[in-house]
Amino acid sequence: MMAPRTERQDQLIALVTAFLALFAIVGFALYGLPRFYPFFVQELGWTRQEVTSGNAYSKITIAILFGFLAGRMVDSFGPRRVMLAGIVMAGGALVGLSYVTSFGAFYLFYGFNALGYLCGGPLPNQVLLSRWFDRARGRAMGIAYLGIGVGGAIVPVLAFALTEWLGWRGALRALGLIMIVVALPAAFFVREPAASSGPKGGPPLAIRTILGRPAFYLLMIGSMASIGAVGGTMQNLALYLSLDRQLPQGSIDTILSLVLVGSIAGRLLMGWLADRWPKQRVMLLVYLIVAATIPPLFYAPTPQALAICAFAFGIGLGGDYMIIPLMAAEMYGVALMGRVMGVVLTADGVAEALVPMIVAALRDRSGTYELGFLMLLGLAAIGAVAVWFLPAKPSMPPERAPV
Repeated sequence: MMAPRTERQDQLIALVTAFLALFAIVGFALYGLPRFYPFFVQELGWTRQEVTSGNAYSKITIAILFGFLAGRMVDSFGPRRVMLAGIVMAGGALVGLSYVTSFGAFYLFYGFNALGYLCGGPLPNQVLLSRWFDRARGRAMGIAYLGIGVGGAIVPVLAFALTEWLGWRGALRALGLIMIVVALPAAFFVREPAASSGPKGGPPLAIRTILGRPAFYLLMIGSMASIGAVGGTMQNLALYLSLDRQLPQGSIDTILSLVLVGSIAGRLLMGWLADRWPKQRVMLLVYLIVAATIPPLFYAPTPQALAICAFAFGIGLGGDYMIIPLMAAEMYGVALMGRVMGVVLTADGVAEALVPMIVAALRDRSGTYELGFLMLLGLAAIGAVAVWFLPAKPSMPPERAPV
């Protein structure tokens, strides 16, 4: 008979599960799909706005229909079951997209991609890690979110090799299957601890109480603005480098990989800082980095300068998604974190969906990305201002260390 797992072993398995799920669903799917946008434009004759609309319409629809419901399900049934379904849907969506020739099928499979992202991506993994980790929560979240950076850094290089071997449609199918094979086994074996504590070890707050406080809306607006800026940049970067600057595909894939390599450094740094600095200060630093690095990323005059800017932007991108749940757990505890993050991630999903499509539409109409880039810079600045006004410290005493 096997000995029961220790708490440390369960924490390690939770960390590995989150790493692999984020590696596949965010690193491969979210950051890998824009790499294929130019193929849809060139082979099917679609515009930039049409190609980015799949992500936009699906994220908005799924966020509105299922965002808060998914948060309730995670709180009620635990993140594991929701995550298993999300991994299968996200991987299957890439397989389906590889067969697309019409807008109807394009939107259908992008819908499954968005639902897989919601059920298997940041939301359940943030709750899983926040329940298993307390004082080392920032470090744990930083290590798990390395999966996004590693997956996002690998996928352009892997997709390039697979495209050379199987064609771009075959490459999409292969990536979808790899996602399922990599992420599903660990999610099957992970366990979930009970969640009962509110902010800083106090009783859980009612969700209505949380939604009635201005601080929640500052968190949501800051998150929406910065995620919109990051998403608008990443979803249009491959199109800009390929169709506007006409860089060779190998150079584009290298730049995209450098962004995600930079995100690895950003996640490690911000996770380390989040365990030592006030979360608000770390969040503000992340948002300022995003705002400062968007303009040079697009206006870098040489490939060498572009590579440096891509890495610097990646540092901000790396901390962006990770710091939001840490701030939410700091403010509201983990008992209702699924519902809190369900609302925040629903808002983020709308921003992440709409902004890339608006930037692409401005490019289609004006013939230049200039207006779109200014919009992205403005959003990043709004995010930083909202975070500046968040409460610097929680009002309750420090959280108890786990037994």
